[in-house]
This record gives sequence, C-alpha cells and structure tokens, in this order.
Amino acid sequence: MHPSATNHSKSGTAGLALAALGVVYGDIGTSPLYAFKEAFIGSHGLDPTDMNVLATLSAFFWAVLVIISLKYVWVVLRFDNEGEGGVLALTALAHRVSRSPRWGLLAIGGGIFAAALFYGDAIITPAISVLSAVEGISVATPHLEHFVVPVTVGILVALFMIQKHGTGQVGRFFGPVTVIWFVTLAALGVASIVHTPEVLRAIDPRYAIDFASARPHAAFILLSAVFLALTGGEALYADMGHFGAKPVRLAWYGLVWPALMLNYFGQGALVMRSPVAIQNPFYLLAPDWFLIPLVGLATLATVIASQATITGAYSMTLQATRLGYLPRLRILHTSDTERGQIYIPSVNWLMLVAVIVLVLQFRSSAALAAAYGIAVSGTMIITTLLTVFILLMSEGRVRYGLLAALAVFGVLEALFFSSNLTKLGEGGWMPMALGAFIFLMLTTWKEGSRLLAQQRCRIDVPMAGFIKGPLPDVPRVFGTAVYLTSEPSLVPSALFHNLKHYKVMHECTVFLHVVNEDIPRIDDAERVAVTLLAEGIYNVDARFGFREEPDVPAALALAATYGLELEPMTTTYFVARSSIVDGPGQMPRWRCNLFGWMMRQSEGAATYFKLPANQVVELGTQVML
Repeated sequence: MHPSATNHSKSGTAGLALAALGVVYGDIGTSPLYAFKEAFIGSHGLDPTDMNVLATLSAFFWAVLVIISLKYVWVVLRFDNEGEGGVLALTALAHRVSRSPRWGLLAIGGGIFAAALFYGDAIITPAISVLSAVEGISVATPHLEHFVVPVTVGILVALFMIQKHGTGQVGRFFGPVTVIWFVTLAALGVASIVHTPEVLRAIDPRYAIDFASARPHAAFILLSAVFLALTGGEALYADMGHFGAKPVRLAWYGLVWPALMLNYFGQGALVMRSPVAIQNPFYLLAPDWFLIPLVGLATLATVIASQATITGAYSMTLQATRLGYLPRLRILHTSDTERGQIYIPSVNWLMLVAVIVLVLQFRSSAALAAAYGIAVSGTMIITTLLTVFILLMSEGRVRYGLLAALAVFGVLEALFFSSNLTKLGEGGWMPMALGAFIFLMLTTWKEGSRLLAQQRCRIDVPMAGFIKGPLPDVPRVFGTAVYLTSEPSLVPSALFHNLKHYKVMHECTVFLHVVNEDIPRIDDAERVAVTLLAEGIYNVDARFGFREEPDVPAALALAATYGLELEPMTTTYFVARSSIVDGPGQMPRWRCNLFGWMMRQSEGAATYFKLPANQVVELGTQVML
C-alpha cells in the first residue's frame, strides 16, 4: 500500500475514534459521578474502611476488564449483521442462522425483550446522569441544594426540545468535549493517587476474592453497585455500524478505560485518606477553585451521554419498525447529508415525560441508581445468550474457547442481574415493568399484523385467479396505478374497491410489495425485482434493509432497468388503511384494542413511503380479529 494511503487510513481511524468518544462512551464515561459512592451509601452500603475500599476497587477493575474490555470490545464486536450492531441487529442475525422455527422464535423473543429493556435504560440514563452532575451544586454551595431538581428538569426539557432541530452541528463538539472530560477524569484521579499510592494494590484480584469469601452476602449486594461502572457497555455494540469496530476499540483502550480506572482509584484514595468524602467523592477530588467549572463540564458530559441514549432510542425504534414490531411512525430526517440523523416526535415526547417523572419521583442519583442496573444487566445477559446461539447454529467448526469465554461472561452477568434484583423494591421494578409493557406492545403488533394477514388471506382473492379472470373485458384508462400490497399472492383490496366503484383499470397496473429485510442495507442493484403477470400488469418487489428509509418512488425508478418505465406525473398510488372491528376472538379483547390503538397511531403510507401527497388515493377497509 502507498504510504499516503496508509496515513490517510490512520487519520480516518483516529477521526472516527474521536467521534466515537461522544456517542459510544458518553454513558459509561459519566459512571464515575455515581458508581463508586453507591457501594458505600444507602441501607446496604459498606463502611468506608481501607480494606472495603480496596475490595470495591478490585471488583470495579476486574469487572470492567472482563465485561467491557474483553466481552464487548474484543469478543462481541466480532458479531455484526452486515456491519451493524445492537441487540435487534443481533436478533435478526440469530434468526437468520437458526436451524428450526422453534429456535428462531426463541431467539427473537429474547432479543425483543432485550430491546424492550433498552428503552428502560434510555429513560433512566438522562435522569441519573444529569441529576448526578447537577448535584455538584450542593457540594460547591450547600445552601443551593434545593435548586438541584428544578435545574435538572430545566436541562432535560431543553435537551429534548432541541432534538427536532437535529444534533449534527452539536455533535461536532461531542468528541472534543468528551476528550476534555476523560482527560479531566484521569488528571483528578492521578492527583489523588499520588497522595495515597497504596490504593493501586486493588489491582490484585485477591482483595475482591477474599472479601467475597469472608462476606458473601455483602459481596453479593456490592455487585449491584459495581455493575453501575458497566452501564453504557451496550452502546459499544449498538453504535458499531456508525464507526466500525477498530475506532471503537482504539478509543476504549487508548483513552476511555485508563481514564475511568484512574478516576475510580483516585476516588478510592480520597476515601482512604478521608472517609467522610464518601458522600460525594467525585466532586471532592477537585480543588475548590475548580469545583464550579467541573460541575459545568460534568453537566455537558451528561448531556452528551443523554443525547447518545436518546439517539439510540430513535435508532432502536426505527429498526423495530422496519422489522415489523412497531407500526409506521412519523420519522423526520434532520440532516440532508447524514442518513443516521433522525427525529421521532412521539418517542421524544414520551421519553421526556417519563424522564421528568423519574426525576421528580426519585429526586437524587443515589435513589435512581437502584433502578438503573436491572435493565442493563438483563440486556447484557440476552446479548451473551444470542451470541452463544449464533456460534452454535452457525455452520463450520465450533470455537470452544470462545464458547467457554462467553460462558464465563454469562455467569458473571447472571450474578450482576441477581444482585440488582435485590433492589426491586427500591425502584428496580420500574424498568422491569416498563420493559414488560413495551415487550407486550412489540409482540402485540407483530401478532396482530400476522392475524390481520391471515384474515386478508381468507377474504381476499388469489392473484393467480384474478390474472386468469375476465381482465380483457375491463376498460383501461390512461396512466399508471401502483397498488401497495403486503401479500403479493393476493389481490389488494384497494383494487377491488376501485373496480367496484369505477369499473376501470389503468393501462399500466403495478402491484408493489415492500420487503423489509433483516440486514441493514440493500444494494440498488438488488433493490427491485419485476415480474410481468399479464399485459400491462406487473408485480414489483422492493427490498429495504432495516436501517434504510423506504423510498418507493426511488425504488420504482430502478425498475426501468427491467423494462418497466413509469412516468412520475401520470402515476397514481392506491393504498388501503385497515380499521379493526369486533371479531371472532382470535386475540383477547384488551389486546385487540391495544393493536387497534397502535394501528391508529401509524404513520400514513404516503408519508412513510415518501409518496407524492397529491398522487395518493387512500381507501379504508374494516377487518375483524
């Protein structure tokens, strides 16, 4: 390779690593604000003795090493779905390699539940991150403590309100600000470690092991606090498609991991010198003159972390919609150049309401910490199980070493999850209840869509019989009619309505079937497939990946390659909108009502498929479930 090409590649990787800092590591990067102190405060907190501090730091160090540095950064990043990561992408990959429908359904069920839990994480992260940063006000000026909650709410409202304007411009500052944040974490930690270097003994895993042997119950409770240092690990995998595995690894090993460990050890050193500092060891690391600037920097860092989870919720919703687990939702694209910059109003405002309720209910980061770990640890376990599933189902030689490593990861994560379950009564029930409700919504839409398709199969006419029928006797009118259909083997109900009322067909009739694939993107060369059914009647399959925007006119333009040239100005699009009525009871009434409500929230086909609004005819049908 030419030297200049090599240098360009290196600079590109470095640039992506810088960009990844803000998006990928914003969440885990703010964990030092609350994770370490959570081990020592509260009803189950440890006494801040030197041995307890060393045992806690040892657990922190090895947990981050095993779960983040090894599992996510080194192992899980290898399992991508055509370059894309995240639990839904992993679920789609698991379904594709499954060798039986039963195993495929099991993999899908687990993945969908993990996706549901992700929404709980996406709601808690902004609340706990911003709240923990603003709590620095009470450290700097204790008499302003009563302003913590109002300021937090104000920042969160502003954050969610700016989402509609897009984050492309703001995103340019994410990487540099995050670099300053991690450098500050490292500097504060080093300054404290210098005064108490014996804290570095905690790197020895025997401190954690001896503590667990001597006090197994306390160690089990401690795991829920240790796990807070791991929250944000899922973002490593979820955002792989944006940056690639190499930049993500470079950012982690080059800056993020060392900075986090230095800060945690610095907090431990401070508590060993002054046990009363455990009330807020992060902010007490800073000299008095730097306290207010640190509060400002921490607030910026938590806003960036919150932005990453909000964007992740948008991406998760988009993927769920494409894979058929949510109805069509209004999705706005906030950038003309970056396809990943999206804004989903319904998701944004629902998240804002939920986040504000959390802040007003819990009122402190310590109280919220109890609710935080359950959703994330549950998602991590399912990610491990799906990875094992893919290894076992994939063709080729089974890599037993990798399976053994994943088994170790799974056992550790099960322990973390079990420990977090002890905090169900302290708020941990909230993300579990939210996850269960979202799982119910996702599966209800999938099941309702399946029953709806079955019902249409019973009442609609097969396409083969229609093509062989008395079509020559039907008068033809000038122009092209495109009928959107979910089942190409059946005649669209919109066409029957058209024949019933107008008793004519267009001289060119196209039955368009949009296929949502379980891979991220489709090449334009493979976008459409055209089949001539009869004279002037065509079937077109348009394929889109789950990370793509379905653009029907653009897809139809590609059909010219196959001999189907459409004049855009003389093309009319016919779509059917179904409404649910009382039926024979294939679905419980309450679930049928939920499906009907979700259907009413669905974005119109014209907007969703980018159809020209003045060329769309929408016809309603009633369906019984």
